[in-house]
Amino acid sequence: MIEMLQSPFMQRALIAALLVGITAPAVGIYLVQRRQALMGDGIGHVAMTGVGLGFLMSANPLWMATLVSVLGAVLMELIRTYGRTRGDIALAMLFYGGMAGGVLLIELSDSGSTANLTSYLFGSLSTVSDGDVTAIVLLAAFVVAVSLGLRRQLFAVSQDEEFARVTGLPVRALNLLIAVTAAVTVSVAMRVVGLLLVSALMVVPVAAAQQLARSFKATYALAVGIGVVVALTGTTTSYFQDVPPGATIVMLAIGVFVLLTALAAPLARRRARALEADSGGGADCTAPMPGSRRPNDDVKV
Repeated sequence: MIEMLQSPFMQRALIAALLVGITAPAVGIYLVQRRQALMGDGIGHVAMTGVGLGFLMSANPLWMATLVSVLGAVLMELIRTYGRTRGDIALAMLFYGGMAGGVLLIELSDSGSTANLTSYLFGSLSTVSDGDVTAIVLLAAFVVAVSLGLRRQLFAVSQDEEFARVTGLPVRALNLLIAVTAAVTVSVAMRVVGLLLVSALMVVPVAAAQQLARSFKATYALAVGIGVVVALTGTTTSYFQDVPPGATIVMLAIGVFVLLTALAAPLARRRARALEADSGGGADCTAPMPGSRRPNDDVKV
């Protein structure tokens, strides 16, 4: 363990993993609330074009991926808003075009090949440079500032756009901000988790936290905690066992989800018995009906 902490590349990898574990669930909770759990996967496809441009222009692929993924996320949000009939076709072309563009551009570059894409697609500890760490820190600071500083507004627009519009919130601007923040998060995570797996780290910790938490604030905190634990544990495991970091992190997150799901059932029965005892055996009129939204969907921050 001491040897790992003394290794410069592992120090960079652990810093990146910590920030990924914080930012991915912090943004993912809004995507889950909006039922856009796969948005991160689509942005990851688009970001591949940015990686290819980085190699072609001899620029930092992380910054180029950030720029392209932000533009792609804005376009995705506009398609979602205005593309009523053929929006799904347009999104499909955007996703597949982003992937194909990345492969084509990196092959046209002098310094890259499709073999270079592997570390961006699935994550790689040894490729995290000092420049990458600086970029990840700056981008992660933006994500945390937005997800925490505007949490009330983002929750409102994610929960019910029409109600948020009636209350005077700038719904269109907030929707675009969520999309941009998700795109930045994909860029933050691509070095550790990989573009093809980042969506899982944005969604699975949130889904796991929802099994136990009963409010938005508790879900947010627990999801970030789970993200940090699985990211750091997966990175450490990758170092000692020589396994891919992204796949390891995602499998650990799924394992936590399965564990919390198993624990949630007896806890729910215990709560139900406690409520029944408190009400004298009568029906609990405040309990959600089967098929209704989860309690944490309706509790404000």
